[in-house]
Amino acid sequence: MLNKLYRWSSSWTGTIVIVLGIIFFIAQAFVIPSGSMKNTLLIGDMLFVKKFSYGIPTPRIPWLEVKVLPDFNDNGHLIEGPRPKRGDIVVFRYPKNEAIHYVKRAVATGGDLVALKSKHLLLHPVEGNEYVKANYPKENIIQIEDKLWVVDPYKIDHPGIHNDPSVVNNGLNPAQLFDMMPIKVPEDETFMMGDNRDHSNDSRFWGTVPYKYIVGKPWIVYFSIDDNYEIRWDRVLKTVDSLEEDLKDKDIEINHEKGIY
Repeated sequence: MLNKLYRWSSSWTGTIVIVLGIIFFIAQAFVIPSGSMKNTLLIGDMLFVKKFSYGIPTPRIPWLEVKVLPDFNDNGHLIEGPRPKRGDIVVFRYPKNEAIHYVKRAVATGGDLVALKSKHLLLHPVEGNEYVKANYPKENIIQIEDKLWVVDPYKIDHPGIHNDPSVVNNGLNPAQLFDMMPIKVPEDETFMMGDNRDHSNDSRFWGTVPYKYIVGKPWIVYFSIDDNYEIRWDRVLKTVDSLEEDLKDKDIEINHEKGIY
């Protein structure tokens, strides 16, 4: 039996089935295409996406984006799983064009209230005021009417999150870019933002991401190359969590490109 299985797995058919099985259900390669998540994730980082972090997405043939199976559950997943948590970095399909993959950070989930004021992210979790008092530092909490809001809840634990001090107008109305009245995140949806806050095309511009578009979580950077085609050896074979830990011990200097990407 084992010999038959070995011979089958060594054949072209077996190899293709195994590779597709891994891509469909376990991990898929992904290349960071833009600077919206730097310096947490950089352009040229090549990583594996953990496909089973939030359930198993309905399998599609890579590159062709053809569904192998119907969407039986009408939620984009063959097997339903946990939803993204606040602070997770998530790979998902762009809701306006599901053939395109994006990677951003989940900053608010279903039922949360989220707002932006003068480049500061404000969060009122669905769990309410007592949860805020029990889980966030006093110095990060403000009260507006009867609600407690957390100011910049992710910057301490995730040092890659930052603003570009040179961006004041950038050709846009500052109120449109940096201010947002409180909105309630719909159930089973996630508000996504890039860590490179002033240059990220995210939920501020096109809305929240339903669960059906969630693909997985960045896992391991298997290779990384910069604009000069030099290998970033300090990032190779690192998990995304360990890369974030490394940032805590570094002085981060970022050269921003203009625009939203």
